[in-house]
Order: sequence, then structure tokens, then C-alpha cells
Amino acid sequence: MTRRPSRLVRVLSPALAAATLLCTAACSDDGGTDGSRVRGVTASQVAGQRQTPSPTATLSTDGARTALITEADIEEDWTQVKDTEADNWHDSLLIGTVDVSDFLTAKAQASDCQRLLDSLFDDDLLGRPSGASELRGFQQGDSRLLYQVASYDRTDPQDSLNWLGTLPEKCDQFTVTDGSEKRTVQVIEISLPEVGDARQGLRVTVQGSAGGDDATLTLDVAAVRVGDDAITVTAGGLDGDENDSARQAVQQGTQRLKDVLAGKSPAPSPN
Repeated sequence: MTRRPSRLVRVLSPALAAATLLCTAACSDDGGTDGSRVRGVTASQVAGQRQTPSPTATLSTDGARTALITEADIEEDWTQVKDTEADNWHDSLLIGTVDVSDFLTAKAQASDCQRLLDSLFDDDLLGRPSGASELRGFQQGDSRLLYQVASYDRTDPQDSLNWLGTLPEKCDQFTVTDGSEKRTVQVIEISLPEVGDARQGLRVTVQGSAGGDDATLTLDVAAVRVGDDAITVTAGGLDGDENDSARQAVQQGTQRLKDVLAGKSPAPSPN
């Protein structure tokens, strides 16, 4: 499959950098959670409806950068990387073509699963931002966490959240091919803190090989809408899930974005 976006790609796991790896998103049990449906206001629960947020300010580039989380917001041993480094991350395990034969309604479902993989690789889970957009990357061992704040004032992030909410059923398990290699991808829904106007969490697991050895890429993916703006988090790697860090990023990051939109300075990050 010939593909590569014009924007820079991002590398999620150094251990995979030399290999042409896996393409997909995985549905498996989330060790740190019970894998149950998201409680509270989720994308699937508000499908076709839009809640009016309290902040109404237009998000500027400076505001988006101020709203980004810091190392203190996600605790543990995360280290912030240079913006130029995070902007070049990509994970080759997410490269491949979805096997249409895995699906009962082949074309429609396969298309949604391919879109998920492509959007994870391109870091545009909610589509390309129509306004300001800033991102920040963190690393911990072989794990990576990419955090983005963006404005979708000329599009509707709720549509993308609704779409994400359908994926645990549409893409619960499927196969991706990359040349002669086949990978198994699983997608499940994970719970998120009840913040923002709507939210959706997924765990994507890709099982394949890296450098000739068996490898499993686990990504916790989260998106939270605040009005026409949103935060997205992608956290994980070959070391396993990073659910706690993803939840912390969502909790702290949503409040930072709301403070910025309300014209306030975000509160200091917790120690």
C-alpha cells in the first residue's frame, strides 16, 4: 500500500524504528481497567446531539500552547522531549492494509478500521484541526505519550467522537497486512474521567513482530471535547499500557484547556 502524508510522521517506539512494523489498533482487555463501557457523557451517548460548553473564547496558538500539559501533570518518570522530536514520531506497526475478508459488512467496516490506523499514524484522530493546534511529546523507557490541543471551529469534533465510539464494535478484532507480514489488531473501549463536554477512550493493541521477534504494541487513546476545541492523548508502546498516565493527562489537560478558554492562567501542575 502506497501512503504517506505530507505532514511529518511520528515514531512511538524506538525499538521499532529500524523495522517495518505493524499497522493497527488493538482490542484487548485493559489491565488497569475493567474494559467496561465509559460511564458518564460519552461520544456514543451523545451521538447526534451537541452540548453547549461554558467556554466561548477562540483558542489562539499561544492559548493552545499554554493549555499543553507538563511532566508534572502525568507524574511517574515521563520526560518531555523537544518539540521537533515529538513532531517526527511515528510507529511503523501502524502501517498496513486492513484485510476486508475479516468483516461481515466488508467495505464499510474495513474502511473505518483503516481510518483508525491511518489517523493514529498521522496524529489526526479527530481530523485535521481547522484552527490553532499544538502538541507535546513525552517518553518513558520504550513508551511514548503524545498530547495535542487543537481547535476545530470550522468542523465538528463531536462527529469524530461519535465515530470513535462505534469502533469497539466495528473493529473489535481484525487483520492487517504489510507485505508478507500479518498483524492482529484489537480495539476496546476504556473509561475516562468525566471531564469536558464529551469524551471517548479506546485501547488499541497490535500483535506482530519487530526485528524478527514477537511484539505487541499497546496504545491508550483518548479524546475530550470542550466546545469546538479538543484534547487528544495517545500513550503506550511495547512496555504495555499507560492507562494511568493517559487518565492523568485527560484530567489535568481538560482543566488547563478550560482555564485558558475562560481567560484564566492554568493552575500550577501538581507535584
